[in-house]
Amino acid sequence: MSIFEIIILSLALGVDAFSIGIVVGATVFGPRQVFRLSFHFGLFQFMMPLIGWQLGAAAETVIGKYNHWIAFIILFLIGGKMLVDAFTDMDIERQVVDRTRKWHLVFLSIATSIDALGAGFGLGLVVEDLLSVCIVIGLTAGVMTLAGMILGKYMKHLIGQRVNALGGIVLIILGFKILLG
Repeated sequence: MSIFEIIILSLALGVDAFSIGIVVGATVFGPRQVFRLSFHFGLFQFMMPLIGWQLGAAAETVIGKYNHWIAFIILFLIGGKMLVDAFTDMDIERQVVDRTRKWHLVFLSIATSIDALGAGFGLGLVVEDLLSVCIVIGLTAGVMTLAGMILGKYMKHLIGQRVNALGGIVLIILGFKILLG
């Protein structure tokens, strides 16, 4: 696998992390949140191909059939919750949910990296140095998450208070994209 192919693969796997980075960056943006989300998305994108490669064909038959459903359900539930939150208590200032903490962070990390798990099933067969490829994938996802969060921060100023509604819609669309694609 050439370096060009590795970079293209890394960018393709990082698109979900970038999209969710925009959503999260539009709601919470501080040094801790940026670090947590970028680090965890990069870490999960690094680990999932290795896990997929280790699990091999057995996991591919079980997880491979349902990975798009798992990602869809997680993103749909989180996106739906964001939509509901955006349109309830419109006059009361709500406390913003920090999706870079606790179970939100774990579920988003899994949802954004489940396609990397699938990629790992076959990567071990075509790549001699899988660890190096996984490092590139993880670093790319971390940087793309950071870029998404920065973009989301600036989008918040343009969109205003309904950023949660837009974020919820983006997560639901992303879930459907994964489900149908």
